[in-house]
Amino acid sequence: MKDAECKFCAVARGELAAAVVYEDDQAVAFLDHRPLFPGHCLLVPRDHIETLDDLPRQRVGPFFETVQRLARAVERAMKAEGTFVALNNRVSQSVAHLHVHVVPRRKGDGLRGFFWPRTKYPDAAAERKVAAAIQGAMTEEGGG
Repeated sequence: MKDAECKFCAVARGELAAAVVYEDDQAVAFLDHRPLFPGHCLLVPRDHIETLDDLPRQRVGPFFETVQRLARAVERAMKAEGTFVALNNRVSQSVAHLHVHVVPRRKGDGLRGFFWPRTKYPDAAAERKVAAAIQGAMTEEGGG
């Protein structure tokens, strides 16, 4: 997808109407037009970045500091008991532009955990095998 075709790039440029709740030189936050609950926001980088993996390492910290600030603001503004913060990489990414959902939450709001069926590991050995695989990948990434 080219920047010119991306709806979130158009929002960031001010070419597509959106209820913007925050903006700086790196990111824009706006209300989701199909919210789970009122106050459901999306935070996007201003420039066209498709996935979290594509976000330059030096921008990850500042971007997620903004996510943190937005989550506190949504909770306070909506008088919520908490927030749900999530992002998709490729699968279920309705717009191919990195975006973080910040959703206000209240006990008994009807949202149950995640939006997909939960499963269990067949046994402790299978769980350890998955954990070891992820630990190995983190070591390769330089994270442990």
